Amino acid sequence: MPIYTKEEAQALLKKVLSYSKAEECEVSLGGNEGGNVRYALNAVSTAGDISTVSLAVTSVYGKKAGTATINEFDDAALERVVRRSEELAQLAPTNPEYMPMLGPSEFKESPTYNANTAGMTPESRAEMVGKSIAITKDAKLNAAGFLENSSGFNAIMNSKGLFAYNKSSDVTFTITTRNEAGTASGYAARGFTDVSKLDTASATRVATMKANSSLGARAIEPGKYTVILEPVAATYMLESMFRFDARSAEEGRSFLSKKGGGTRLGEQLVDPKVTIYSDPFNADLPGSTWGGDGLPREKTMWIDKGVVKNLAYSRFWAQKKGVAPVPNGSNMIMEGGTQTLEELIKGTERGILVSRLWYIRMVDPQSLLLTGLTRDGTYYIENGKIKFPIKNFRFNESPVIMLNNLEALGKQERSISIESYRSYLIPPMKIRDFTFSSLSDAV
Repeated sequence: MPIYTKEEAQALLKKVLSYSKAEECEVSLGGNEGGNVRYALNAVSTAGDISTVSLAVTSVYGKKAGTATINEFDDAALERVVRRSEELAQLAPTNPEYMPMLGPSEFKESPTYNANTAGMTPESRAEMVGKSIAITKDAKLNAAGFLENSSGFNAIMNSKGLFAYNKSSDVTFTITTRNEAGTASGYAARGFTDVSKLDTASATRVATMKANSSLGARAIEPGKYTVILEPVAATYMLESMFRFDARSAEEGRSFLSKKGGGTRLGEQLVDPKVTIYSDPFNADLPGSTWGGDGLPREKTMWIDKGVVKNLAYSRFWAQKKGVAPVPNGSNMIMEGGTQTLEELIKGTERGILVSRLWYIRMVDPQSLLLTGLTRDGTYYIENGKIKFPIKNFRFNESPVIMLNNLEALGKQERSISIESYRSYLIPPMKIRDFTFSSLSDAV
Protein backbone atom coordinates (compact mmCIF):
# COMPACT_ATOMS: atom_id res chain seq x y z
CA MET A 1 0.00 0.00 0.00
CA PRO A 2 2.46 2.70 -1.15
CA ILE A 3 -0.06 5.55 -1.35
CA TYR A 4 -1.33 6.30 2.14
CA THR A 5 -4.26 8.62 2.69
CA LYS A 6 -3.76 11.59 4.97
CA GLU A 7 -5.54 9.77 7.80
CA GLU A 8 -3.55 6.55 7.32
CA ALA A 9 -0.25 8.42 7.29
CA GLN A 10 -1.21 10.40 10.39
CA ALA A 11 -2.13 7.25 12.32
CA LEU A 12 1.14 5.49 11.44
CA LEU A 13 3.28 8.49 12.29
CA LYS A 14 1.56 8.90 15.67
CA LYS A 15 2.33 5.27 16.47
CA VAL A 16 6.00 5.71 15.61
CA LEU A 17 6.30 8.85 17.72
CA SER A 18 4.80 7.00 20.69
CA TYR A 19 7.97 4.85 20.83
CA SER A 20 10.32 7.84 21.02
CA LYS A 21 12.40 8.63 24.12
CA ALA A 22 14.46 11.39 22.51
CA GLU A 23 14.30 15.09 23.37
CA GLU A 24 12.90 15.73 19.90
CA CYS A 25 11.74 13.31 17.22
CA GLU A 26 10.56 13.69 13.64
CA VAL A 27 9.11 10.93 11.47
CA SER A 28 8.71 11.18 7.71
CA LEU A 29 6.80 8.78 5.48
CA GLY A 30 6.81 8.64 1.70
CA GLY A 31 5.75 6.33 -1.07
CA ASN A 32 5.09 6.21 -4.77
CA GLU A 33 3.73 3.94 -7.43
CA GLY A 34 3.79 4.16 -11.18
CA GLY A 35 5.25 2.68 -14.30
CA ASN A 36 7.36 3.30 -17.34
CA VAL A 37 8.07 2.23 -20.90
CA ARG A 38 11.44 2.67 -22.58
CA TYR A 39 11.91 2.14 -26.30
CA ALA A 40 14.69 2.36 -28.88
CA LEU A 41 15.00 1.60 -32.60
CA ASN A 42 11.19 1.81 -32.77
CA ALA A 43 10.72 -1.12 -30.37
CA VAL A 44 10.01 -1.38 -26.66
CA SER A 45 13.12 -2.41 -24.75
CA THR A 46 11.91 -2.33 -21.14
CA ALA A 47 8.70 -1.74 -19.22
CA GLY A 48 7.98 -1.90 -15.54
CA ASP A 49 5.91 -0.92 -12.54
CA ILE A 50 7.27 0.63 -9.35
CA SER A 51 5.75 0.52 -5.88
CA THR A 52 7.76 1.72 -2.88
CA VAL A 53 7.19 3.12 0.59
CA SER A 54 9.68 4.02 3.30
CA LEU A 55 9.81 5.66 6.69
CA ALA A 56 12.58 7.72 8.30
CA VAL A 57 12.99 8.58 11.98
CA THR A 58 15.19 11.44 13.21
CA SER A 59 15.94 11.54 16.93
CA VAL A 60 17.61 14.53 18.59
CA TYR A 61 19.49 15.07 21.84
CA GLY A 62 20.62 18.66 22.25
CA LYS A 63 22.16 19.47 18.87
CA LYS A 64 23.00 15.87 18.01
CA ALA A 65 20.72 14.13 15.52
CA GLY A 66 20.56 10.64 14.05
CA THR A 67 18.33 9.25 11.31
CA ALA A 68 17.36 5.66 10.54
CA THR A 69 15.07 4.36 7.78
CA ILE A 70 12.94 1.27 7.31
CA ASN A 71 10.39 -0.17 4.86
CA GLU A 72 8.55 -2.65 7.08
CA PHE A 73 5.86 -1.43 9.42
CA ASP A 74 4.96 -4.06 12.02
CA ASP A 75 5.17 -2.81 15.62
CA ALA A 76 8.48 -4.49 16.36
CA ALA A 77 10.11 -3.02 13.25
CA LEU A 78 8.79 0.46 14.02
CA GLU A 79 10.13 0.39 17.57
CA ARG A 80 13.44 -0.97 16.31
CA VAL A 81 13.96 1.89 13.85
CA VAL A 82 13.20 4.45 16.56
CA ARG A 83 15.77 2.88 18.90
CA ARG A 84 18.32 2.80 16.09
CA SER A 85 17.85 6.50 15.35
CA GLU A 86 18.32 7.27 19.05
CA GLU A 87 21.56 5.26 19.13
CA LEU A 88 22.85 7.11 16.08
CA ALA A 89 21.95 10.48 17.62
CA GLN A 90 23.96 9.69 20.75
CA LEU A 91 26.97 8.83 18.58
CA ALA A 92 26.65 11.83 16.24
CA PRO A 93 28.80 14.96 16.56
CA THR A 94 27.16 18.18 17.69
CA ASN A 95 25.69 20.18 14.82
CA PRO A 96 26.17 23.89 15.61
CA GLU A 97 23.59 24.83 12.98
CA TYR A 98 20.84 22.54 14.25
CA MET A 99 17.48 24.29 14.65
CA PRO A 100 14.74 23.07 17.02
CA MET A 101 11.79 21.41 15.32
CA LEU A 102 8.78 23.53 14.41
CA GLY A 103 5.41 23.28 16.12
CA PRO A 104 1.94 22.92 14.56
CA SER A 105 1.09 24.85 11.40
CA GLU A 106 -1.75 24.99 8.89
CA PHE A 107 -0.88 23.96 5.34
CA LYS A 108 -3.12 24.71 2.37
CA GLU A 109 -3.73 22.00 -0.18
CA SER A 110 -2.26 22.28 -3.66
CA PRO A 111 -3.65 20.63 -6.84
CA THR A 112 -0.60 18.38 -7.19
CA TYR A 113 -2.60 15.14 -7.46
CA ASN A 114 -4.58 14.08 -10.50
CA ALA A 115 -6.71 10.94 -10.65
CA ASN A 116 -6.25 10.54 -14.44
CA THR A 117 -2.50 10.25 -14.02
CA ALA A 118 -2.76 8.03 -10.96
CA GLY A 119 -5.04 5.72 -12.98
CA MET A 120 -2.56 5.03 -15.77
CA THR A 121 -2.04 1.34 -16.55
CA PRO A 122 0.47 -0.74 -18.54
CA GLU A 123 -2.11 -0.84 -21.33
CA SER A 124 -2.56 2.94 -21.44
CA ARG A 125 1.20 3.49 -21.45
CA ALA A 126 1.62 0.95 -24.26
CA GLU A 127 -1.08 2.66 -26.31
CA MET A 128 0.61 6.07 -25.95
CA VAL A 129 4.00 4.67 -26.91
CA GLY A 130 2.45 2.77 -29.82
CA LYS A 131 1.15 6.02 -31.31
CA SER A 132 4.65 7.50 -31.10
CA ILE A 133 6.39 4.53 -32.70
CA ALA A 134 3.86 4.42 -35.57
CA ILE A 135 4.68 8.02 -36.48
CA THR A 136 8.44 7.52 -36.51
CA LYS A 137 8.09 4.36 -38.59
CA ASP A 138 5.96 6.22 -41.13
CA ALA A 139 8.62 8.94 -41.25
CA LYS A 140 11.32 6.29 -41.78
CA LEU A 141 13.14 7.42 -38.65
CA ASN A 142 14.32 5.63 -35.54
CA ALA A 143 12.97 6.69 -32.17
CA ALA A 144 14.28 6.34 -28.64
CA GLY A 145 11.83 7.43 -25.97
CA PHE A 146 10.81 7.16 -22.36
CA LEU A 147 7.32 7.46 -20.86
CA GLU A 148 6.93 7.47 -17.09
CA ASN A 149 4.10 8.19 -14.69
CA SER A 150 4.32 8.38 -10.93
CA SER A 151 1.92 9.09 -8.08
CA GLY A 152 3.14 9.51 -4.55
CA PHE A 153 2.78 11.09 -1.15
CA ASN A 154 4.96 12.59 1.58
CA ALA A 155 4.08 13.18 5.22
CA ILE A 156 5.97 14.41 8.28
CA MET A 157 5.09 14.57 11.97
CA ASN A 158 7.21 15.61 14.93
CA SER A 159 7.11 15.60 18.70
CA LYS A 160 6.28 19.33 18.74
CA GLY A 161 2.89 18.65 17.13
CA LEU A 162 3.64 19.48 13.48
CA PHE A 163 1.95 17.36 10.81
CA ALA A 164 2.07 17.90 7.05
CA TYR A 165 0.87 15.79 4.13
CA ASN A 166 0.96 16.10 0.35
CA LYS A 167 -0.10 13.81 -2.49
CA SER A 168 1.07 14.30 -6.08
CA SER A 169 1.12 12.80 -9.56
CA ASP A 170 3.15 13.42 -12.67
CA VAL A 171 3.76 12.07 -16.16
CA THR A 172 6.75 12.77 -18.43
CA PHE A 173 7.51 11.85 -22.02
CA THR A 174 10.74 12.37 -23.94
CA ILE A 175 11.63 11.27 -27.46
CA THR A 176 14.66 11.53 -29.72
CA THR A 177 14.31 10.72 -33.43
CA ARG A 178 17.16 10.06 -35.85
CA ASN A 179 17.58 9.00 -39.44
CA GLU A 180 19.16 5.64 -40.31
CA ALA A 181 22.52 7.26 -41.06
CA GLY A 182 22.59 9.05 -37.71
CA THR A 183 23.21 12.39 -39.41
CA ALA A 184 19.99 14.14 -38.33
CA SER A 185 18.27 14.32 -34.97
CA GLY A 186 15.13 15.74 -33.38
CA TYR A 187 13.80 15.91 -29.85
CA ALA A 188 10.65 16.67 -27.88
CA ALA A 189 9.82 16.58 -24.16
CA ARG A 190 6.50 16.93 -22.37
CA GLY A 191 5.48 16.84 -18.72
CA PHE A 192 2.11 17.29 -17.02
CA THR A 193 0.29 16.73 -13.77
CA ASP A 194 -2.76 15.59 -15.76
CA VAL A 195 -2.06 12.87 -18.33
CA SER A 196 -5.08 13.92 -20.41
CA LYS A 197 -2.95 16.90 -21.55
CA LEU A 198 -0.20 14.64 -22.90
CA ASP A 199 -0.31 13.97 -26.64
CA THR A 200 2.57 11.64 -27.48
CA ALA A 201 1.67 11.69 -31.17
CA SER A 202 1.93 15.48 -31.37
CA ALA A 203 5.24 15.50 -29.51
CA THR A 204 6.60 12.80 -31.81
CA ARG A 205 5.60 14.80 -34.89
CA VAL A 206 7.65 17.71 -33.54
CA ALA A 207 10.66 15.43 -33.04
CA THR A 208 10.33 13.91 -36.53
CA MET A 209 10.00 17.35 -38.08
CA LYS A 210 13.18 18.45 -36.30
CA ALA A 211 15.07 15.37 -37.47
CA ASN A 212 13.98 15.70 -41.11
CA SER A 213 14.62 19.43 -41.23
CA SER A 214 18.08 19.17 -39.66
CA LEU A 215 19.45 16.96 -42.45
CA GLY A 216 22.30 18.51 -44.39
CA ALA A 217 23.39 20.97 -41.72
CA ARG A 218 25.84 23.63 -42.87
CA ALA A 219 28.74 25.08 -40.92
CA ILE A 220 28.72 28.80 -40.13
CA GLU A 221 31.29 30.80 -38.20
CA PRO A 222 31.11 30.91 -34.40
CA GLY A 223 30.54 34.31 -32.82
CA LYS A 224 27.86 36.41 -31.18
CA TYR A 225 24.39 35.92 -32.66
CA THR A 226 20.81 36.80 -31.97
CA VAL A 227 19.28 33.51 -30.83
CA ILE A 228 15.78 32.23 -30.23
CA LEU A 229 15.81 29.64 -27.48
CA GLU A 230 12.88 27.26 -27.51
CA PRO A 231 11.47 26.59 -24.00
CA VAL A 232 13.47 23.37 -23.56
CA ALA A 233 16.72 25.15 -24.42
CA ALA A 234 15.84 28.13 -22.23
CA THR A 235 15.06 25.80 -19.32
CA TYR A 236 18.51 24.22 -19.53
CA MET A 237 20.12 27.67 -19.44
CA LEU A 238 18.06 29.01 -16.55
CA GLU A 239 18.01 25.99 -14.23
CA SER A 240 21.34 26.83 -12.62
CA MET A 241 19.98 30.32 -11.86
CA PHE A 242 17.00 29.06 -9.88
CA ARG A 243 18.86 28.89 -6.57
CA PHE A 244 18.18 32.20 -4.88
CA ASP A 245 20.11 31.22 -1.76
CA ALA A 246 20.80 34.00 0.71
CA ARG A 247 23.71 32.32 2.47
CA SER A 248 25.82 31.71 -0.62
CA ALA A 249 25.05 35.27 -1.76
CA GLU A 250 26.08 36.79 1.57
CA GLU A 251 29.22 34.67 1.71
CA GLY A 252 30.31 35.89 -1.73
CA ARG A 253 29.82 32.59 -3.55
CA SER A 254 26.88 33.46 -5.80
CA PHE A 255 25.79 35.49 -8.80
CA LEU A 256 23.65 37.31 -6.25
CA SER A 257 26.71 38.46 -4.28
CA LYS A 258 27.64 42.13 -4.43
CA LYS A 259 31.26 43.12 -4.97
CA GLY A 260 32.71 44.28 -1.68
CA GLY A 261 30.11 42.44 0.39
CA GLY A 262 26.35 42.11 0.69
CA THR A 263 23.83 40.89 -1.83
CA ARG A 264 22.00 42.22 -4.84
CA LEU A 265 18.62 42.07 -3.10
CA GLY A 266 16.57 45.04 -4.27
CA GLU A 267 18.82 45.68 -7.27
CA GLN A 268 18.03 45.56 -10.98
CA LEU A 269 19.71 42.30 -11.95
CA VAL A 270 18.26 41.60 -15.41
CA ASP A 271 15.98 43.08 -18.07
CA PRO A 272 12.66 44.50 -16.80
CA LYS A 273 10.79 41.97 -18.94
CA VAL A 274 11.96 39.20 -16.57
CA THR A 275 9.69 38.09 -13.73
CA ILE A 276 10.40 34.80 -11.94
CA TYR A 277 8.39 33.40 -9.04
CA SER A 278 7.29 30.25 -7.23
CA ASP A 279 3.63 29.42 -6.70
CA PRO A 280 2.54 26.02 -5.32
CA PHE A 281 -1.03 26.77 -6.41
CA ASN A 282 -0.26 27.30 -10.09
CA ALA A 283 -2.70 25.11 -12.04
CA ASP A 284 -0.19 24.19 -14.77
CA LEU A 285 2.73 23.48 -12.43
CA PRO A 286 1.48 22.87 -8.88
CA GLY A 287 3.90 22.22 -6.03
CA SER A 288 3.96 21.18 -2.40
CA THR A 289 2.85 23.83 0.09
CA TRP A 290 5.48 22.85 2.66
CA GLY A 291 9.20 22.11 2.67
CA GLY A 292 11.16 19.32 4.29
CA ASP A 293 11.62 21.24 7.52
CA GLY A 294 7.91 22.01 7.79
CA LEU A 295 7.99 25.64 6.69
CA PRO A 296 4.82 26.65 4.78
CA ARG A 297 5.29 27.68 1.15
CA GLU A 298 3.32 30.48 -0.45
CA LYS A 299 3.68 32.36 -3.71
CA THR A 300 7.14 33.98 -3.62
CA MET A 301 8.42 36.57 -6.06
CA TRP A 302 12.15 36.08 -6.70
CA ILE A 303 12.65 38.56 -9.54
CA ASP A 304 10.00 41.16 -10.38
CA LYS A 305 10.49 43.21 -13.55
CA GLY A 306 14.20 42.45 -13.37
CA VAL A 307 14.63 43.41 -9.69
CA VAL A 308 15.71 40.82 -7.07
CA LYS A 309 12.81 40.75 -4.59
CA ASN A 310 13.56 37.78 -2.31
CA LEU A 311 16.32 35.40 -1.29
CA ALA A 312 15.78 31.98 0.26
CA TYR A 313 16.78 31.89 3.94
CA SER A 314 17.12 28.62 5.82
CA ARG A 315 15.93 28.76 9.43
CA PHE A 316 19.49 28.77 10.75
CA TRP A 317 20.72 31.51 8.41
CA ALA A 318 17.59 33.59 8.99
CA GLN A 319 18.13 33.44 12.75
CA LYS A 320 21.79 34.37 12.33
CA LYS A 321 20.87 37.37 10.19
CA GLY A 322 17.81 38.40 12.21
CA VAL A 323 15.28 37.97 9.41
CA ALA A 324 12.29 35.74 8.75
CA PRO A 325 13.03 32.38 7.07
CA VAL A 326 12.05 32.10 3.41
CA PRO A 327 11.79 28.54 2.06
CA ASN A 328 12.95 27.55 -1.40
CA GLY A 329 10.13 27.31 -3.93
CA SER A 330 8.61 23.98 -4.86
CA ASN A 331 8.43 25.16 -8.49
CA MET A 332 9.87 27.90 -10.71
CA ILE A 333 7.83 29.96 -13.15
CA MET A 334 8.96 32.66 -15.55
CA GLU A 335 6.36 34.96 -17.01
CA GLY A 336 6.20 35.10 -20.77
CA GLY A 337 4.84 37.30 -23.49
CA THR A 338 2.07 36.90 -26.04
CA GLN A 339 4.04 35.89 -29.15
CA THR A 340 4.25 32.38 -30.50
CA LEU A 341 7.59 30.84 -31.40
CA GLU A 342 6.72 31.36 -35.07
CA GLU A 343 6.10 35.08 -34.43
CA LEU A 344 9.47 35.42 -32.68
CA ILE A 345 11.12 33.86 -35.74
CA LYS A 346 9.15 36.09 -38.11
CA GLY A 347 10.42 39.18 -36.29
CA THR A 348 14.09 38.18 -36.57
CA GLU A 349 16.17 39.58 -39.41
CA ARG A 350 19.17 37.32 -38.80
CA GLY A 351 19.66 34.80 -36.05
CA ILE A 352 19.80 31.21 -34.89
CA LEU A 353 16.99 29.00 -33.62
CA VAL A 354 18.13 26.61 -30.85
CA SER A 355 15.91 23.62 -30.15
CA ARG A 356 17.83 22.11 -27.26
CA LEU A 357 21.04 22.36 -25.24
CA TRP A 358 22.95 19.60 -23.50
CA TYR A 359 26.17 18.63 -21.67
CA ILE A 360 26.01 21.90 -19.75
CA ARG A 361 28.76 22.52 -17.22
CA MET A 362 29.43 25.37 -14.80
CA VAL A 363 32.52 27.45 -15.58
CA ASP A 364 32.20 30.20 -12.95
CA PRO A 365 29.54 30.09 -10.16
CA GLN A 366 29.93 33.77 -9.30
CA SER A 367 28.98 34.92 -12.79
CA LEU A 368 27.01 31.75 -13.65
CA LEU A 369 29.09 31.31 -16.78
CA LEU A 370 28.04 28.05 -18.44
CA THR A 371 29.37 26.03 -21.34
CA GLY A 372 27.54 23.42 -23.36
CA LEU A 373 26.40 22.34 -26.82
CA THR A 374 23.38 22.77 -29.05
CA ARG A 375 21.70 19.64 -30.40
CA ASP A 376 18.59 18.11 -32.00
CA GLY A 377 17.91 20.89 -34.49
CA THR A 378 19.78 24.20 -34.85
CA TYR A 379 18.75 26.54 -37.68
CA TYR A 380 19.80 29.76 -39.37
CA ILE A 381 17.12 32.48 -39.59
CA GLU A 382 17.13 35.18 -42.26
CA ASN A 383 14.45 37.80 -42.95
CA GLY A 384 12.00 36.14 -40.58
CA LYS A 385 12.30 32.64 -42.04
CA ILE A 386 14.27 29.50 -41.24
CA LYS A 387 16.70 29.23 -44.16
CA PHE A 388 18.69 26.07 -43.44
CA PRO A 389 19.93 23.78 -40.64
CA ILE A 390 23.36 24.51 -39.23
CA LYS A 391 25.99 22.44 -37.46
CA ASN A 392 25.97 22.46 -33.70
CA PHE A 393 27.91 24.96 -31.61
CA ARG A 394 29.61 25.03 -28.26
CA PHE A 395 28.40 28.05 -26.30
CA ASN A 396 29.89 30.03 -23.41
CA GLU A 397 27.22 32.18 -21.82
CA SER A 398 25.79 33.25 -18.48
CA PRO A 399 22.00 33.26 -17.95
CA VAL A 400 22.42 36.55 -16.08
CA ILE A 401 24.11 38.19 -19.07
CA MET A 402 21.61 36.45 -21.37
CA LEU A 403 18.65 37.94 -19.50
CA ASN A 404 20.21 41.39 -19.77
CA ASN A 405 20.31 40.93 -23.55
CA LEU A 406 16.66 39.92 -23.75
CA GLU A 407 14.73 41.26 -26.73
CA ALA A 408 11.41 39.39 -26.54
CA LEU A 409 9.54 36.60 -24.76
CA GLY A 410 6.98 34.19 -26.15
CA LYS A 411 4.17 32.25 -24.52
CA GLN A 412 5.35 30.16 -21.57
CA GLU A 413 5.26 26.36 -21.73
CA ARG A 414 5.85 23.57 -19.23
CA SER A 415 9.30 22.18 -19.98
CA ILE A 416 11.37 19.34 -18.55
CA SER A 417 15.04 19.36 -17.65
CA ILE A 418 16.47 15.88 -18.13
CA GLU A 419 19.42 16.95 -15.97
CA SER A 420 17.21 17.13 -12.87
CA TYR A 421 13.95 15.68 -14.21
CA ARG A 422 12.17 18.75 -12.86
CA SER A 423 9.51 20.66 -14.75
CA TYR A 424 9.37 24.44 -15.15
CA LEU A 425 7.10 26.99 -16.81
CA ILE A 426 9.41 28.85 -19.19
CA PRO A 427 8.75 30.94 -22.33
CA PRO A 428 10.75 30.87 -25.56
CA MET A 429 13.06 33.86 -25.63
CA LYS A 430 14.88 35.99 -28.13
CA ILE A 431 18.38 36.99 -27.02
CA ARG A 432 20.93 39.25 -28.70
CA ASP A 433 24.70 38.69 -28.60
CA PHE A 434 24.59 35.06 -27.47
CA THR A 435 28.15 33.69 -27.55
CA PHE A 436 28.97 30.62 -29.64
CA SER A 437 32.66 29.83 -29.17
CA SER A 438 33.28 26.92 -31.56
CA LEU A 439 31.68 24.41 -33.92
CA SER A 440 30.82 20.83 -32.99
CA ASP A 441 30.48 17.86 -35.30
CA ALA A 442 28.15 16.10 -32.85
CA VAL A 443 24.60 15.55 -34.12
